[in-house]
Amino acid sequence: MDLMPDIPQGRQVIEAYGDGGFRITGRRIEGSVIVAPSMQLDWPVAAMDALAPDSFDLMDQLPDAVEILLLGCGTSMAFLKPDIRAALKARGVAVEPMDTGAACRTYNVLMAEDRRVAAALIAI
Repeated sequence: MDLMPDIPQGRQVIEAYGDGGFRITGRRIEGSVIVAPSMQLDWPVAAMDALAPDSFDLMDQLPDAVEILLLGCGTSMAFLKPDIRAALKARGVAVEPMDTGAACRTYNVLMAEDRRVAAALIAI
């Protein structure tokens, strides 16, 4: 039985994380990133306390609408400030904060299910 789902060509798959970055579809990326099924963007956020409502403006560059944003908070889950959650809700995006590892794994599952998902990941 094949446990790996068939992932369409060109999709961004998070293969590894740690040492200050990620391996996404065979390419090493240093620092934090926003990953969506069709592309990844460097994200200049290194810690949760650096987040502001405009920290997610880069998502406007994504070609597809995002319904679910997985927020990789670093080594442990953290709560979002109400103004940040409100800014994302105004964009029509539900945000789920979790540790970065859990966000990477959850992103891969939802992406393989063809969900409208992205992950904003703080590097660890």
